[in-house]
Amino acid sequence: MIRKGTVIFLAIAFLFSLVLPFHSAQAADEVVYVVPLEKEVERGLASFLERAINEAEEADADAIIFDINTPGGAVNAAEEIGKTFRDTDLRTVAFVNDNAISAGAFIALYAEEIYMTPDGKMGAAAVIDAAGNMADEKARSSWFSAMTNAAESAGRDVEIAQAMVDESIDLPKYNAPAGKLLTLTDSQAEEAGYSNATVGDLEGVLSEIGLENAEIRSIEPSFLENVARFITNPIIVPILLSIASIGLIVELYSPGFGVAGIMGLSAMMMFFFGHLVAGLAGFEVLILFLIGIALIIAEFFVPGGILGILGLTAIVASILLSGDSIVYMGIALSIALLVAVIGMVIMVKFLGKNLHVLKRIILNDSTNTESGYVSNVNRLELIGKTGVTRTPLRPSGTIVIEDERIDAVTEGGYINKDKEVKVVKVEGSRIVVREAE
Repeated sequence: MIRKGTVIFLAIAFLFSLVLPFHSAQAADEVVYVVPLEKEVERGLASFLERAINEAEEADADAIIFDINTPGGAVNAAEEIGKTFRDTDLRTVAFVNDNAISAGAFIALYAEEIYMTPDGKMGAAAVIDAAGNMADEKARSSWFSAMTNAAESAGRDVEIAQAMVDESIDLPKYNAPAGKLLTLTDSQAEEAGYSNATVGDLEGVLSEIGLENAEIRSIEPSFLENVARFITNPIIVPILLSIASIGLIVELYSPGFGVAGIMGLSAMMMFFFGHLVAGLAGFEVLILFLIGIALIIAEFFVPGGILGILGLTAIVASILLSGDSIVYMGIALSIALLVAVIGMVIMVKFLGKNLHVLKRIILNDSTNTESGYVSNVNRLELIGKTGVTRTPLRPSGTIVIEDERIDAVTEGGYINKDKEVKVVKVEGSRIVVREAE
């Protein structure tokens, strides 16, 4: 009997040994991707998040968690990120750690689930223009609709999202009376159905979504993506363009190609590199810029102005088309042009520099009398000589001096034919006479 019980026990143990590894393998097969969504929302971040989502989709991840801590950023970049969230079949989870402000709130609303830290905040999504002022009515209306759609996409109360954009909406319950934009705390977000729960850290999120035993795979921006995000920052872009303009101005006033030219060219290379990596521009924009440079170089060999104008137009167009907003790129370019003008004034007025590059395409030799040039034959030797009028001078006519017929004019009076006259002035080809006394 004991032997029989032992056999049964061993058989059961053997079955458990087969089943337990199977469950462990199942747990190990669960994969969660964690992606940071930090700093300012811009196109570089959008490109990084798109790559992260694609990688998670290829791995057939069970969920993707976005660790959000952002003060907001570009509306168009946020809308692109929101579209990426909407189009994926992955389980999307937003972890507000600690701020999802403005564009960050918009992005979080597209996640299927939202979790917040005890200090988490979400909202204050007013849209402003590139100058930092409240955007016009058209932009505000568009952003209002975008926030409404984001809330509807996950079945959330649209009035809450609208109050984050429109300060005229009265929600005193959430400390947002009319005249104040709504910003939800963690507890308010839970009450409003905008947060599933308040958690202390990422482990808390994993526990809440039932994937605490899953394999965690973190995706970080690559070095090139970080560089691209830095270069495409709205503050850095006008600085780079200004450096390029200063380098160009200094180079134009200097012989040869030196440090200033290298500095300006490097700034432009960085500008296009960042926008290419961030996905803001394609190679066609870079080609357009290079065509512009080639046309300006050609202007030095075939002067006339047309090639130079076409080259400058191509360069300006390539810069404007490199960003996701032509208006913003126009502002950045205007700042750079202002810096260029100031640089030219300093070079000419205070440093006494001449535009060196123009010496190659502009004739600087003076065609004056002192240099041996005359526009017409100068008859200065006739001054003081006398002659006879061949025709009446009324006041112009013909005179004869030493058997030479010469066109002449009087000082304003009338002189008859066959009168003796004296040359009193020669102005180029104009010979002035008066009647001899």
